[in-house]
Amino acid sequence: MRHGAALPKTLPEAHALIASLLERRDQMERLVEKQAKRIEELERQLKQTSRNSSKPPSSDSGSPPRPPKKSSGRKPGAQTGHQGHQRKLLPLARVDHLQHVWPARCGHCSEDLGDEALRVEVGDPLRHQVAEIPPARAVVTEYQLHSQCCPGCQHTTAAELPDGAPRSAFGPRLQAVAAMLSGLYRLSKRSVKTMLSDLFDVEISLGAIVACEQRTSQALAAPVAELGDYVRAQDTVNADETSWRERRRKCWLWVAVTRSATIFMIHARRGAVAARILLGDFAGILGSDRWCAYESHKLSKRQLCWAHLKRHFEEFAQYRGAPGLIGNSLLRFTELIFACWHQARDEGWSRSKLRRRTAPLQRSLEECLRRGSVCGQKRVQGTCKQLLARVSALWTFLRVPGVEPTNNSAERALRSAVIMRKTSFGTHSEGGSRFLERMLSTVATLRQQTRSVLDYLEETCDRALLGRRPRSLLPHARIMTADAIETPGQ
Repeated sequence: MRHGAALPKTLPEAHALIASLLERRDQMERLVEKQAKRIEELERQLKQTSRNSSKPPSSDSGSPPRPPKKSSGRKPGAQTGHQGHQRKLLPLARVDHLQHVWPARCGHCSEDLGDEALRVEVGDPLRHQVAEIPPARAVVTEYQLHSQCCPGCQHTTAAELPDGAPRSAFGPRLQAVAAMLSGLYRLSKRSVKTMLSDLFDVEISLGAIVACEQRTSQALAAPVAELGDYVRAQDTVNADETSWRERRRKCWLWVAVTRSATIFMIHARRGAVAARILLGDFAGILGSDRWCAYESHKLSKRQLCWAHLKRHFEEFAQYRGAPGLIGNSLLRFTELIFACWHQARDEGWSRSKLRRRTAPLQRSLEECLRRGSVCGQKRVQGTCKQLLARVSALWTFLRVPGVEPTNNSAERALRSAVIMRKTSFGTHSEGGSRFLERMLSTVATLRQQTRSVLDYLEETCDRALLGRRPRSLLPHARIMTADAIETPGQ
């Protein structure tokens, strides 16, 4: 009713006015309720961090600073009684230059001790080792191809490069180093050019660096393809994906990780088609998040990532009322499950013992999920219903040896590529994407098997130059000789 409006004069007019006011009140209550939910949602978004969402840690810069720690009053550095950690001395067989140093005069009476005939060793000598990098220059080999005229037919014949001589201007080790600097150490092409010039006195163009990458990529094509088949045949695989850019267009970098091998793939899509290309006919246990691309994998052979679930539960705990209480309960049960898992791993529990210890926690957590599925908060309800529909995939790690409760191995494998994406803005051609896939797969796998990346790349480039089959990236290749993997006739 507007200010100054005339009051109703009759009973029907009063009834009509009351009905109008009641209707307006209902409208205002609905509007207030809607706005309250909107404010709660916005406040929840403002509180999102890498701990309660899928946001990366680099986005946490706006979080409030931690309170300063109370000073202990002790001086900085090592404290009294601290056990020191000294650099381990190399064995004498590894020492390149050995120099014996004797005292010239007595430290007490200053008598001359320089006469070698008077030297008497007292105890073992103190050892002090100094490591130094010698100046390095690339070794340049020049092939002078002469021409000679045949005295009989007068035909002039020009010499050809001998077998094993590179057709390019750069040898296998230099090619491997250039590929490592860009594909492993994430240097730009200009930084690679500058580094090769400063450290090895090698003048190389940006185009030549790209050519080194592509030759290395071609040399790695066969072993990485074999590696993909090996990964898909394993009992357990962890998979994940992150955004990427190719030719300034958004695409996705996928990874599949096993205990001793890792493969990467860059694809234009993030859906089930790309997941099938990555995993192929894989029929083992798949560890992943709840992304829909993995839904085609049999539910009984999946393990959902509990680290992802914990972040969701952290988010639920921020809601008011029943949803917040359910979120706190889910979070508490998750922490208890992780505590049991860590204890089982450290103390070597059997899977049956682990199942017995976690059985009450399983029942309590599933009951919380059922309460969350009808709590009235749309986001909490939806997630709880999804988890209840996939509840068997929550507990695979309790019954199958070798299965981890989190997808951390795949997320760690992607970390280096994420940093590369932030500095290089992705790849700029299909060939660049193939080079990066193969380099990331090779480096990750070799490190899992504690094999030298540079030695493998150099040997692979050298064998490609000679037309020989590259050494395998599979774990058993560590004990195979080079000749053992030659194809017949080579």
